[in-house]
Amino acid sequence: MRFAFIKCHGSGNDFPLIDARALDLSDVEWAGVARALANRAGPVGGDGLLLLTAGDDAGHDFGMRMFNSDGSEAETCLNGLRCTARLGFELLGLDTARVRLKTSSAEVARAEPLAPGVVTIRETAGPASTRTADVGLRVAAETVIDEPIPGLPSPRAFTAIAMPNPHLVTFVESVDEAELVALGDWCEAGPALIPARANVSFVELRGNDLFVRTYERGVGLTDSCGSAMASSVYAAGRTGRVPFGTTMKVFNKGGLVMGSSDADGMVTILGNATFLYDARIEVDPVAATAETPLVHARREDEAAAWAAAIPA
Repeated sequence: MRFAFIKCHGSGNDFPLIDARALDLSDVEWAGVARALANRAGPVGGDGLLLLTAGDDAGHDFGMRMFNSDGSEAETCLNGLRCTARLGFELLGLDTARVRLKTSSAEVARAEPLAPGVVTIRETAGPASTRTADVGLRVAAETVIDEPIPGLPSPRAFTAIAMPNPHLVTFVESVDEAELVALGDWCEAGPALIPARANVSFVELRGNDLFVRTYERGVGLTDSCGSAMASSVYAAGRTGRVPFGTTMKVFNKGGLVMGSSDADGMVTILGNATFLYDARIEVDPVAATAETPLVHARREDEAAAWAAAIPA
């Protein structure tokens, strides 16, 4: 099958993005497309596959689906949502929208650029939940907030959050990537404690700002994860480290976003939606393989604008 796609990124979290509003593929086929296109050893590579889907009668202007690089479908992807929203805005002539996600909705809007030449989108998602049942943690406690999790192979204090995808967030003096990967690998195996797996984030508090490093479910150690940054912003407020309502910079390996949250669990993220190139590609969804893409437009000005905007 031939697909047109846009290679894009939100805060360094990169994806192939497909306008799937008129495409009729099964979930199994889309999972195969994701494994082909988001394979880092393949011809495109990415942290997952984004799909722009049609709106509905429930008030959604359009929808988004996101498949991880292993073919599993995520409940949300906030870095990807900004990119998908931008495409929806451009195709439908909108400046704001309500977007259908897998199990929830989000509000998105065009925003003033974070830096010259950087297309910027504001997104509000939530409410975040700290109920362990929503996170998928099989523990007796109704919530886990800034405390060790019985059965988790780590003595650190975690806050468990559903955004609505599952997150385990801990605040650390300094990120130890080897420790993070070891714990992420343990969760990725689907243990009895959290059989649906979880995203694990180590977060450094830098004044009222954050630095977030995440092992993403279905992906592994990633330069950026939007829902992890949103969960970290909410966790900072929920644990009293940063007052609710504070707008903070959230740094990651891929760059940064601006984030804030409130006591009701609503999180707002302001970040880039950068398009890198437009291409077409032949994909075999059954074999999960792809040929070399035909790139017909490179957006070098956008890539340069983002490179100039992120911290050295």
